[in-house]
Amino acid sequence: PAEPPVVAAERTGPGIGGIVDPSWLAATSAATGIPEQALAAYAGAAIFKAETMPACGLSWATLAGVGATESDHGRHGGSWLDADGTATPGIFGVALDGEGVALIPDSDGGEIDGDPDLDRAVGPMQLIPEAWRNWHVDGGGDGVEDPQNIYDAVLAAANYLCRASSAFDTEEGWRAGIRSYNVPEHYLGTVARYAVRYAEAVRPPTPAPTPTPAS
Repeated sequence: PAEPPVVAAERTGPGIGGIVDPSWLAATSAATGIPEQALAAYAGAAIFKAETMPACGLSWATLAGVGATESDHGRHGGSWLDADGTATPGIFGVALDGEGVALIPDSDGGEIDGDPDLDRAVGPMQLIPEAWRNWHVDGGGDGVEDPQNIYDAVLAAANYLCRASSAFDTEEGWRAGIRSYNVPEHYLGTVARYAVRYAEAVRPPTPAPTPTPAS
């Protein structure tokens, strides 16, 4: 499991990003290559869920694994996270037309995903409109709920995942939770590889055993 993120001694800003220690963010971003805004969202959501649903066991590294798989931390297709953490331009997945993907007819009139005919996954965490309607939240603390915002999207995803599985700190619970997000085995494997890589990048090295003196 990933080492838990360090909580800031004093809040540094609004929303979930403001509860993460800035020194931890800088060091972990450098070690993992995850942009600091995205990392603040993953770590802040993990801290929040550890406080509100400790049995869930959802780690920042797992959330980062999902974010890397879904949108390269908000950088898919040339997008970037603006000063507020919003993907610019917005990130929209392929039409869910049943051709190699799930078939999901339009459920929002195009209001969330811009498509009046079929649903599309939206934002850095690629939430479908139904998931966003069910779990929408203001993770950024700016008074706006936007699935294109990394803080809102990650906290909504964390809330969804912790309802899907209450034991991410076990292999069975982890697999069940990730499969609830996306079913294919290759998806689970990709998220797992990212999550393990990120966790190991910040894990303190195991000290070498002390040699036993010769008698």
